[in-house]
Amino acid sequence: MKLKIAVLSGDGIGPEVCEQGVKVLKAIEKKFKHKFTFIYGLVGGAALDAKGVPLPDETLDLCLNSDAILFGAIGDPKYENSPDAKVRPEEGLLKLRKELGLYANIRPLKVFEPLIHKSPIKEKVIKNTDFIIFRELTGGIYYGEKKTSSDGNSASDSSNYTVEEIDRVAHMAFKSAKTRRKKLTLIDKANVLETSRLWRKRVKELAKQYPDVTVDYLYVDNAAMKIIVNPRQFDVILTDNLFGDILSDEASVISGSIGLLASTSIGDKSVLFEPIHGSFPEMKGKNLANPLATILSAALLLEHFKLYEEADAIRNAVEKSIEYHITTPDINSTKKFAHTSSVGEFISEYIIDKKNILYHMENISLGQSTII
Repeated sequence: MKLKIAVLSGDGIGPEVCEQGVKVLKAIEKKFKHKFTFIYGLVGGAALDAKGVPLPDETLDLCLNSDAILFGAIGDPKYENSPDAKVRPEEGLLKLRKELGLYANIRPLKVFEPLIHKSPIKEKVIKNTDFIIFRELTGGIYYGEKKTSSDGNSASDSSNYTVEEIDRVAHMAFKSAKTRRKKLTLIDKANVLETSRLWRKRVKELAKQYPDVTVDYLYVDNAAMKIIVNPRQFDVILTDNLFGDILSDEASVISGSIGLLASTSIGDKSVLFEPIHGSFPEMKGKNLANPLATILSAALLLEHFKLYEEADAIRNAVEKSIEYHITTPDINSTKKFAHTSSVGEFISEYIIDKKNILYHMENISLGQSTII
């Protein structure tokens, strides 16, 4: 298969983790005889510095003319820490989602058995947790009208949703539930918000088209508690833009590290893959950032194009890296950890020639392997 992949590394640790994602995709390319072309574009703070805008036209054009987008992270303290900044890096990502019509963000969460001890939640609570969050991505309060009074003493943000915006992501979530445990949970605040009442009304109507899927409804405050105290009760979660943003980050603590969670953002013609973590500027340039979420995003990319064997090859290699403690400090429970680049090297080597790799403990501690 031939794929043109736009790589938007972004800010902070974005370039470091994206480098590992590309490295692993190149290993897949070599192993399975595909042809991937990688073209890089600027976004976020990096684009602001170089072009004066967070999403240059050439980056948008690149994305519109690519088969897929591999995205790193976005955010720069010099803009975030300035309340008077007129343009912020995050505006680049919001505009990109809007321009590409990326209306659904899909975030799977599955606990890795060897890392259960890294979670702040008890093993008996999280063991066998496996659910997916479907977050609407182009509507709601993030895209509503924003106002600040002339005296600066009041501000408002409007939240708006249409039936079309709700239905298209809801259908996607229902179809996913049909292939899993056939349970869908809508999370809203229908006791207070009119937009949530519209969400609940539409989902109840659409549920008639999916009679084999059980649907339940939770207010977001109750859901936030249940995700922590009983995460195994969830299969497919459907929610709006704001609640999905918050709940998916909350859910990331179940796995033990936000550096493990990948995501897909889908539109009618474009698709973007990214880790859910931020730019983590404190870790920038230290070669210690966890690249597994980006590497698992690469697996989702392959899966999207029905390259299931290739996606499984990445996931199997990731599981081996965890099993052999070839991981970065955030999830490594030994005194010897691997660097960002070493994790990518190990996973790439394992994909290409796993049968002939012998693990020498001294090399493993450096994230290296010996091929005989």
